[in-house]
Amino acid sequence: MTAGLAELLHVDPPLLRLEIGGDGRFHAGREGVDAILTPADRRVEFICYRDKTLCYVKSALGYPALYPWAPVCIDRPIKAVLMDLDGTSVRSERFWMWVIEQTTGRLLGNPRFRLEEEDRPHVSGHSVSEHLQYSIGKYAPDSSLDIEQARALYFEITHREMEAIAAGGGRPDAFQPAPGLKEFLTGLKDQGIKIGLVTSGLYEKAWPEILSAFRTMEMGDPREFYDAIITAGFPMRPGEPGTLGELSPKPHPWLYAETARVGLGIDYSDRHSVVGIEDSSAGIISIRLAGFAAIGLQGGNIEPSGTRGLCSHYCATLSDAADLLGSSAPNGRSR
Repeated sequence: MTAGLAELLHVDPPLLRLEIGGDGRFHAGREGVDAILTPADRRVEFICYRDKTLCYVKSALGYPALYPWAPVCIDRPIKAVLMDLDGTSVRSERFWMWVIEQTTGRLLGNPRFRLEEEDRPHVSGHSVSEHLQYSIGKYAPDSSLDIEQARALYFEITHREMEAIAAGGGRPDAFQPAPGLKEFLTGLKDQGIKIGLVTSGLYEKAWPEILSAFRTMEMGDPREFYDAIITAGFPMRPGEPGTLGELSPKPHPWLYAETARVGLGIDYSDRHSVVGIEDSSAGIISIRLAGFAAIGLQGGNIEPSGTRGLCSHYCATLSDAADLLGSSAPNGRSR
C-alpha cells in the first residue's frame, strides 16, 4: 500500500467509497484500481492503485483532469507561506455569493431570488464559470440560458459594484481583513518567511479586495509587501484578449504551483518547506496537488465538504496558525 493510499484510508471524516469514478472511466476492482474514494462534496475523486494514487478533478465545463496524489509533511525551517485571499485573508465570500445571487436572479427574471444554504459549497472557492454553471443547472435546468449570458451579467454587476467601492460607496461590508491578518503577516515577515498571495479570483475582482484590506490595516502597497501575488488573470470579453483562468483555477494545482516555483523561486524539491493556508475545499485540494502541506481554517466549506482530513492541521484562527508555524516540531518535521 502506498503512503498516499494509506493517508486517504485513514482520514477523518472518512472518505466515501465509490464503485465507479472518473465519469465512468474507472471501476473499483478492475484494471488495477484498488479503490475509488471521494470527499462528501464529490468535487474530486481519488483513483487508488497498489503503487500510486491519482486525483480526478471534475469539471462542470467538460474538462476534467488527472493529477498524481502524494503524501506531504512540513520541514522546518519553513521557507514560504502561501495564503488564499477570499475567506482566509479577506472576508468577502458573502459579497461574491451575493453577486452570484444577483446574476442568477437577473437570469431568472426574479429580483427576490436567493441562494440556499446548501448551495454554498458550490458557489465559493471555484471559478466564476463553475459557480454560474451550478446555479443555472440547479435553478434553470430546462431553460435556454447559457454560461455566456451568465458571465456577461456577472461582470456587468461586478464592474458596477467595484467602481462604487473604489469611489468610496457600494456595500460597506464587502471586504474586511480577516481577524488577526495584520499580526499574522507581519509576524511571518519578522521570521524571514516569504509570503505568497494566491486567488482563483480574476484580477479585477481580487485587486480591489487586497487594496481595501491593506488600506484598512494601514499597511501601504500590497505589491511592496507580498513576495508574490498570483490571480486567475483577466476575463475574455468580445474583442479583448483574456488569460488562462476559468478552466485552471483551484482545485487544480497551477495557481499555488506557480506562486511557489515562479513567483518565489522555490524548487519542487523544497516543497515540504512550503505551507498553504486555505478555508475552502477547492483550495485544500489545490495546495495538496501542488505538493504542499495544507493548513485549513474554520469559517469556509472545509468541514461540510469532507476535506478536513486532507489538512495537515486545522485551525480556528490565523492566530492559531501563527502559533503553529512559529512552534518547533520533533525532528524538525510535522505531518
